[in-house]
Amino acid sequence: MEPIMSGRAVSATGLCAFCLQAQRRHLLMSGYSRVSRAAPRSFSTVPPLRQDTPSPSTNEEKKRTASDGTSEEEGAMSRRLAEMTEQSITEGGRSARKNIQEAEFSEDLKRQLEERLAASAFKNENAAAISVANMPSSAGRGTQDVAAAPAWTGSESVEDAALRMLDDASKPMKTPYKIPKPGLPAVNLSPAPKTRQSTGQRLANARERTINYSLGQDSGMSESEREALRQEFRERFTPGARIAPMSIQGLQSLANERIEDAMARGQFKNIRRGKGQNTQEDHNANSAFIDTTEYFMNKIIQKQEIVPPWIEKQQELAREVDRFRQRIRGEWRRHAARLIASQGGSLLDQMKRARAYAAAEARLSAQRQASVASGSDSSVSQINSDGRIVPSRASSSEQSSTTAPAGSSEEALPHLPPLRDPQYLSTERGYHELTIKTLNALTRSYNLQAPAMAQKPYLNLERELTNCYADVAPSLAEEIKRRATERARGSSLPPSQKSSSVFEMLAAKQEARVYNEDPSKEYGFKDFWKDLFSRKGEGQTR
Repeated sequence: MEPIMSGRAVSATGLCAFCLQAQRRHLLMSGYSRVSRAAPRSFSTVPPLRQDTPSPSTNEEKKRTASDGTSEEEGAMSRRLAEMTEQSITEGGRSARKNIQEAEFSEDLKRQLEERLAASAFKNENAAAISVANMPSSAGRGTQDVAAAPAWTGSESVEDAALRMLDDASKPMKTPYKIPKPGLPAVNLSPAPKTRQSTGQRLANARERTINYSLGQDSGMSESEREALRQEFRERFTPGARIAPMSIQGLQSLANERIEDAMARGQFKNIRRGKGQNTQEDHNANSAFIDTTEYFMNKIIQKQEIVPPWIEKQQELAREVDRFRQRIRGEWRRHAARLIASQGGSLLDQMKRARAYAAAEARLSAQRQASVASGSDSSVSQINSDGRIVPSRASSSEQSSTTAPAGSSEEALPHLPPLRDPQYLSTERGYHELTIKTLNALTRSYNLQAPAMAQKPYLNLERELTNCYADVAPSLAEEIKRRATERARGSSLPPSQKSSSVFEMLAAKQEARVYNEDPSKEYGFKDFWKDLFSRKGEGQTR
């Protein structure tokens, strides 16, 4: 160092004083950093496998080698074995201390190992405090709380349990609290889902629209009839056409409408008012076992005779259909009885022929029922006036046809085809078709107002005639007998009695009843004579 600090050295090397000062400061700072370098701080309770902090023995050896001027470097294998030995002794416990005492170590090495054991024991006992002390300032509050918390012992403390129950008992407040603001209603921009209809509903709607279109495009209809048909279709969308009070609210609205109409007509003006006027004692009105609102609504409906429009239409339709069916049955019964009687024969022969026709009708009904059950027949089914499918009357016809021969105990019935008269059908065809068309129009008007569950099917002329034949056939024999016996009892005179003259017929002895007149109301000859001359006098004066 002496040649460097002398002035000749400076001039010989060509370095100025400022460069020498900078080089000196650099050497001093590098030496200080090597001496003052500290070991890194760790947060683990177990010491690291490799320690950068030199042990006292190594420091003394370094000093000794530095003083002697010799430097001996240890190999990697020897350093690893030394670390493993120290770690086993540090973590061994009593057995490690016993090994230290028994081993032939030097006193300095024993003292160093005991100091290290004491330091590791101190770190294990105060691990939480050491971790808090060694924690950097950048650690969060949660990390600090976890580091300062006591170690888990396997059971929850009373303080922790009480705090947990208090936290679970109430919801934490939302912070910061925001004042709710009225927002715009959410608008769903997605297309509304379409209601799926069954195949039967789609077919019925298509058929209805087809019929409506064909009726509207009929060239035979006049302009007034076409306008009436359009008005009938428009009634479907009017409030009255679709009113169906199937609940208490519907009945209440209908009753309120009737009351308002009555008030507008002035029916509430002349009502007597006062205590006891227009009141009737009703014990059910104050009953605790019935709904008074529903009870009063029912009474109002009964008094006002309120019936929904489609109910009135239903009654009218049922009445017209029943009248048509009774008429065609009565006419066919009378015509069939005359037709069988016109074939000649005695009364018994005519009745037997009528039973044979009934048996033939029963066989035809049984065949039709069997074909419908097997699904091979595409003809229409039997529907009553209520719109329900009724079972075939083949069983009743067969019973009547089979019981009749047993009761008569005569010969078997002849095999005849069902009784039909094409001439009668052609004569009555116009009336039948016109009546069916009128009833179907009435049914259409009813279906426009009625709900889907109460709608009725349209009438079919073929089905109505088939039902008529099946109903009338079992009663033809009794009808023929009744007509024959009524003609026999219809004569006023016995067959054996013969009148000789008109006077004897007039003077025939018959029972007569005489009624006595009230004396106060008698009108005798004297009164007659007085009235006669009084009328003559009045005529002369005139």
